Amino acid sequence: MINRVVLTGRLTRDPELKNTQSGLAVSTFTLAVNRQYTNSQGERGADFISCVIWRKAAENFCNFTSKGSLVGIDGRIQTRTYDGQNGQKVYVTEVVVDSFSLLESKKDRQNNASAGNNSTSYNSSNNSTSNAPQDPFSGSGDMIYITDDDLPF
Repeated sequence: MINRVVLTGRLTRDPELKNTQSGLAVSTFTLAVNRQYTNSQGERGADFISCVIWRKAAENFCNFTSKGSLVGIDGRIQTRTYDGQNGQKVYVTEVVVDSFSLLESKKDRQNNASAGNNSTSYNSSNNSTSNAPQDPFSGSGDMIYITDDDLPF
């Protein structure tokens, strides 16, 4: 059987680190994952995926992420049930995170937040003050000369 989940999205709130009665670190968070297609009004929807992360990974996750952080996670889907306060069964489906990746630096995130932009953007203009490498293919149709020494094979 295969049960693998790989997601890329943004945290909807700051993750909160808790400890179980036995002392295990655990954190739950919600990941907002954009849908691939837009609706009839041209708006892109999102899915809000519940996730849980355990032990040292949970501690690291809480130390290095906050609301709006762009992260990639790898894990598995898990379902569980429990009896709620009103006596009804509560069904929970969540992703149990095995590993995560930080997909933008804190500086990039702060720049995007100050610009009012919630997604990573790449500057394709020819601004010489930009730290981003310039696109060598953005010319006006000029020929690009490549020698055999430029090729990796």
